[in-house]
Amino acid sequence: MKSLQEIDVKPRVHEQPAQLPGPAGKPVHDMPPENRCEPDDQLFRVVDRLHHSAIASATLGISPISLLQAWQDWALHLSISPGKQQQILRKLFRKQVRLAKYTADYACRGQAAGCCIEPLPQDRRFSAKGWEKFPFNFYAQSFLLSQQWWHNITTDVSGVTGRHERLVEFYARQFLDVWSPGNFALTNPEVLETAVREGGANFVRGFSYMLDDAMKAARLSPDEPPAYAPGRNVAVSPGKVVYRNQLMELIQYAPATDSVHAEPLLLVPAWIMKYYILDLSPENSLVRYLVAQGFTVFCISWVNPDERYRDIGLEDYVKLGVMAALDAVEAISGSKRIHTAGYCLGGTLLAMAAAAMARDGDDRIATQSMLAAMVDFNEPGELGLFIDESQLAFLEDVMWQKGYLDQWQMAGAFQMLRSQDLIWSRLVRDYLLGQRRDDNDLMAWNTDATRMPYRMHADYLRQLYLNNELARGQFRIDGREVHLEDIRAPVFAVGTTGDHVAPWKSVFKLVNLFDTDVEFVLTSGGHNAGIVSEPGHPRRTYRKLAYSYGDPHPNASDWQEQEPELKGSWWPEWSRWLKQNSSGSVPARDIGSAERGYPPLCDAPGTYVKVK
Repeated sequence: MKSLQEIDVKPRVHEQPAQLPGPAGKPVHDMPPENRCEPDDQLFRVVDRLHHSAIASATLGISPISLLQAWQDWALHLSISPGKQQQILRKLFRKQVRLAKYTADYACRGQAAGCCIEPLPQDRRFSAKGWEKFPFNFYAQSFLLSQQWWHNITTDVSGVTGRHERLVEFYARQFLDVWSPGNFALTNPEVLETAVREGGANFVRGFSYMLDDAMKAARLSPDEPPAYAPGRNVAVSPGKVVYRNQLMELIQYAPATDSVHAEPLLLVPAWIMKYYILDLSPENSLVRYLVAQGFTVFCISWVNPDERYRDIGLEDYVKLGVMAALDAVEAISGSKRIHTAGYCLGGTLLAMAAAAMARDGDDRIATQSMLAAMVDFNEPGELGLFIDESQLAFLEDVMWQKGYLDQWQMAGAFQMLRSQDLIWSRLVRDYLLGQRRDDNDLMAWNTDATRMPYRMHADYLRQLYLNNELARGQFRIDGREVHLEDIRAPVFAVGTTGDHVAPWKSVFKLVNLFDTDVEFVLTSGGHNAGIVSEPGHPRRTYRKLAYSYGDPHPNASDWQEQEPELKGSWWPEWSRWLKQNSSGSVPARDIGSAERGYPPLCDAPGTYVKVK
């Protein structure tokens, strides 16, 4: 695989040289004096940062102070709440009585009248038939009651701040998940049944898988060629890179129809992962679907930054990413109006650019589509548990040493949010059942993470997650505030019911923040799988809302309860909406425009996506 240094970045026509600016495009040495430290003070600060980085290697990047503050807040308030103490003791006694009655009924009659407790709808750990038999049903019921009791202990303690309560409850749940009876061979009926059926061969296979994973983690075995690789079996939609600068490559895809809609479409993916979530295998590629619908599609492919990018900030991503891409799309297509769509944080970035353009009287954005993208970070879900002043200061010091946030740190945080599905179920399946799940394109993409520059990551965590500056109208571009209510282009927004990264009710808030018409779709699935929802995908459903600017603002929960569920993919709804907001058709466009200074540079998927 090519490294960044091996990629040809020689300047071409309309291709920026790879010199890297400081914040907002300024060289680091031009930073104002108040942002610099005296030499002695800087030395002491360096000592602190190195010490924090050393601690982070043992805590997976989590601030121990932040966690200690939460537990201290909870424990101290619980210690002066005798009523709460009596309540949880009474709950413990009642749960023990229910469990004893359940066990006695089963011992006497061979079955119980009913379960003590039902697992939550998303908890599938005890869904197999084997968990209905004794003693495994006892193990499962006992564990679920314990889990519920700890939820009672960690919540509704008077005086504890809301964030500390959520943090304590989250980590208590993570700790309990470790001791689930499903995680151990002797208390998991599926594992025991498999061992009897296969004569223990599952344990032999599982042990070999564990050794193989350990050697790969320690880099003691050669890397196997990946099952999916960009340009081989994913990211294979035909096209060319038509523009490149130090932050992104812009891909234009080949037309699939003789005529195309007059307005081209620019896709802005998140910079956390590689762009090809939008162009996976041919059968579930959103890019390929849009091209077949007659759209001229452009897509940004972000660079995978290293230490040289440490001083690239969030504003640089707006200017050198979205705005530079819009300039190129306009020049190549000849269209003054451009459809835009942003996925995840790419949508947030697009909203920043759109608000700045609206502020400055630039009306090139014809429509704005927000795919699982938040603009209000007041309630970011469980991901927000990792964001407070202590955690950010700690994380900034970790990133300062390397100049970027490494992939494994991001992956670890996201896996903790869904530890049942992404950690423990995988360990049981691989190492106890001896079953290796074949990779699919979405799983392969999910492991193809990117690094993030020190300054940019600190900017977006502090300005968006911690201070919520974009929704409050305090975020600045070119030194001036941008306001989401300035956006007048019609908006299409998508939320997903199982989203743990951008909870759909937080995405829904843009209906109230944009002063324009909004068509909102709530689809089944998670943050990634809900977006990759091609027509014909089994069991997909969605709801839709057509909000007209000036109407009373809807309540998210009320709307969800009242709106009927529709079968199928949301992609045709989006295509219909884009066509409805297009002005007609033109002959299919050639790729690039040499006469305008944008000749094709190389075949899609380009070079940046291949940098590890």
